[in-house]
Amino acid sequence: MSPAKTLPSTAGSRVSDILRIESHKGGYEAHFGEQAVTQVLHPPPDNAHFIVDRRVAKIYATQLESVLTSNSVLQIEATEQAKSLDQFTKYVEELVSQGIRRDHMLFAIGGGIIQDITCFLAATLLRGVEWRFCPTTLLAQADSCIGSKSSINVGGVKNILGTFTPPKEIYISAHFLETLDEADVRSGVGEMLKVHAIDGRKSFDRIAEDYDQLFSEGTVMEGYIRRSLEIKRHYIEEDEFDQGPRNIFNYGHSFGHAIEAATNFGLPHGLAVTIGMDMANYTAGQFGVASNSIFTQMHPVLAKNFKGYENLDVPLEDFLSAIGRDKKNQGSGTVTLILPTDEGSVEKGVYANDANFHRICADYLNTARQNDV
Repeated sequence: MSPAKTLPSTAGSRVSDILRIESHKGGYEAHFGEQAVTQVLHPPPDNAHFIVDRRVAKIYATQLESVLTSNSVLQIEATEQAKSLDQFTKYVEELVSQGIRRDHMLFAIGGGIIQDITCFLAATLLRGVEWRFCPTTLLAQADSCIGSKSSINVGGVKNILGTFTPPKEIYISAHFLETLDEADVRSGVGEMLKVHAIDGRKSFDRIAEDYDQLFSEGTVMEGYIRRSLEIKRHYIEEDEFDQGPRNIFNYGHSFGHAIEAATNFGLPHGLAVTIGMDMANYTAGQFGVASNSIFTQMHPVLAKNFKGYENLDVPLEDFLSAIGRDKKNQGSGTVTLILPTDEGSVEKGVYANDANFHRICADYLNTARQNDV
């Protein structure tokens, strides 16, 4: 799908204040609006080493000219392979050749893959350097930019190695969303739907009702970006290291990551998570954890969001193998899943990875996923 304008101009944005997040490394701030990005990049900081999504650098060559002509710029093709451990040697060698020091900073411009790469480097290079982030995808702006987590891939295992290292500052401009592919916008919306579902049924119903306006009204989108971060902030400040309450943000992810692995990452992450939420809802009904009404009530907007991937081939054996290797699992023969309840919450549980679970997965992937909206 070629880049397309998916949102109107966000000039005169209503979301212009600062969101502060507390972490083990102190507070950090998310700044909203084009002005915040302009102020920090023109001119760019003298001690910055920029790590930039190559596609973003090409699309925004004029706007990012001061960055792209600065002393240290590492452009990376934002693919899953780029965040594999075996790629990091060349990243480190490049930064060392550019004279990086502990009082320098890394500055990421891109989406979640660039975020993961930069965060992992910042946590480990020279035993730790400061980093800042300008997220250019909706998924990164509305979800992953806060929370401290980074993860990289090793071999065929996704997100198995990581750290908790928050950026010092985040600069969010919805202007970058105007050139995203439609699938990438819907990928970000998938994570927003997840966050609002975690916040409760009223929050989910509200964003579901406004779903179409997310794609047509910039101020509506910006408002939900901010609200998504506000919801997430509560959980990450309470449980930054993902040991308890924050676990529920993996809702949709065990299934979603397995779908990604089984399809060789054949769909954007947030759309895999959207399918994963739908699959979690279906599984909850089949397990008796929740009534089937949760699946039937939430399926229409979730299916609308992953439209175009409802018939994507997901080889069952590859899927089951991947979900069996999920890092959240607590032992052989079980799977750890985040499933909805009838009380309107989502909760973590451990379930048998047995023939019944395999049947449920097959039923969803082959039939329920393809139900009409």
